[in-house]
Amino acid sequence: MRVAVISDIHANLIALQEVLKDIENEKCEHIICLGDLILAGPQPISIMDFIHQQNWTIIQGNTDKLIAEYGSEILEMMKEKYPVMANAIVDDMNYVTEETQNFLKELPPQLEMDIDGVKILFVHGSPRANNEDILPNRPLEEIEEIVAGCDADLILCGHTHIPCGYQTHSKQTVVNVGSVGRPMTPTPLACYVVIDLENGIFNIRHKFVDYDREKAAEQLRARSFEGADKLAELLINPVIRHI
Repeated sequence: MRVAVISDIHANLIALQEVLKDIENEKCEHIICLGDLILAGPQPISIMDFIHQQNWTIIQGNTDKLIAEYGSEILEMMKEKYPVMANAIVDDMNYVTEETQNFLKELPPQLEMDIDGVKILFVHGSPRANNEDILPNRPLEEIEEIVAGCDADLILCGHTHIPCGYQTHSKQTVVNVGSVGRPMTPTPLACYVVIDLENGIFNIRHKFVDYDREKAAEQLRARSFEGADKLAELLINPVIRHI
């Protein structure tokens, strides 16, 4: 079986549509999304209209949870820690319907599946928290501590927007699938993962897909909340995240 795993769309419909074309070319049989569907992206209305029409398996990302549970406490926390994202969520809430909030609220935080004899755990950040970073070049002992207690053969995550992978001493594979909508890599291509599974054996490939970043940035800039221009620039010239 061939499965595509995507994450961190962040309302970037232009990037998503290009990724879906690549997924179709790969002849993937199913799409699993690791969350962060809307916040702070170019097309908050269109993205949910589009996603509601898809037959994906979706789990809840940390920003999906923020939107689902949005209120004064969340806004004040974001203003203190992430002022631009606070401005973005205020603007997003002008477009988010009650139906969308309920949809995001009901998404599972994690999902475990057995696919062709491979036990897979799908999370957004890590098995421990939806906002924990699994980044490249972390010491392997830290990764093993993060996944301690998991009995999955394969653990897939997103959140950091940077693809990477680890093989633990317990023979577990941990893979960050990267980001569709806001890559934070030196070349800001949309990224996702293709997994081939058969009889307990799996093979994983990161796929990198180009899209019209200038157009997506223009759409985000046009949202006009304070800091929208900075987020738009990150689609073209991302700031690379480090440990």
